[in-house]
Amino acid sequence: MPTALIAEDEELLAAHLRQELKALWPELEVVAMAAHGEEAVTSTLRHRPDVCFFDIRMPGMTGLEAAAQLADDWDDTAAGGTPFPLLVFVTAYDQFALQAFDRAAVDYVLKPVQRERLAQTVSRLKTALAQRQQPPAALASAIEQLRGLLGVATTATTATTATTGGAPADAATSSGASAATAAAAGAAATLRHLQVGVGESIVLVPVDDVVYLEAADKYVRVMTADQEYLVRISLRELLPQLDANRFWQVHRGHIVHVDAIERVLRDDTGKLTLRLRRRPEKLAVSRMYSHLFRAM
Repeated sequence: MPTALIAEDEELLAAHLRQELKALWPELEVVAMAAHGEEAVTSTLRHRPDVCFFDIRMPGMTGLEAAAQLADDWDDTAAGGTPFPLLVFVTAYDQFALQAFDRAAVDYVLKPVQRERLAQTVSRLKTALAQRQQPPAALASAIEQLRGLLGVATTATTATTATTGGAPADAATSSGASAATAAAAGAAATLRHLQVGVGESIVLVPVDDVVYLEAADKYVRVMTADQEYLVRISLRELLPQLDANRFWQVHRGHIVHVDAIERVLRDDTGKLTLRLRRRPEKLAVSRMYSHLFRAM
């Protein structure tokens, strides 16, 4: 019996989708419902369903981010080698998003869910399950699709002003909120400095001094060789303002300055870790971004 998980933060929409699936695919068992991205990941890892319906916009992680995290955490050898689930994204109408899904060959359904359109998805899912790939191939295929989607989403993000939330430069220094730099005019402009409030002062931090950037809820933690600051902006918003040739996203929560990478370490399972030149921390590389180091 095929199984499914539904991740949707709007209870009525989730119930409607479940009801429509029951009518169109009676043998499908919905083994779990999730209300946000983190729950979607943990529930999918626990139940290992055949199909996941992920809402694009959920509290915490988006549906795409949840799928990427799931791909990073998925163990091909668990539960007898269960293949990575087939993904269907549930989204409000957005022409750009739909084109992105089509290019990546990822299935989607629009809100409000229409039975005729959902029937097409169910038919495709049944065919895909009948021709299902072995676990390693299924995971690799999903990762390639998600890379395409996440790449498109990143380039579509509008450059915004980075504002600081006021963070201590070290344990003995308090700081208050202050303004920070905006991206230079023009679509191709990239940040050269971050203005950071430290106490009653504003510190200009050249992006060249940044070793790596770390997501911290609605902030970004800016790590230089010997200092740490908080910038009031999300990692997702900051990424398109950086020079893509010099700053690489290597994990959902980390962007690293390429010149700060000293060594790429690979363990027995194939997972990658970065050793940095001017910081003691080691940064994990998620499966979604491991292709950046394929030649290493």
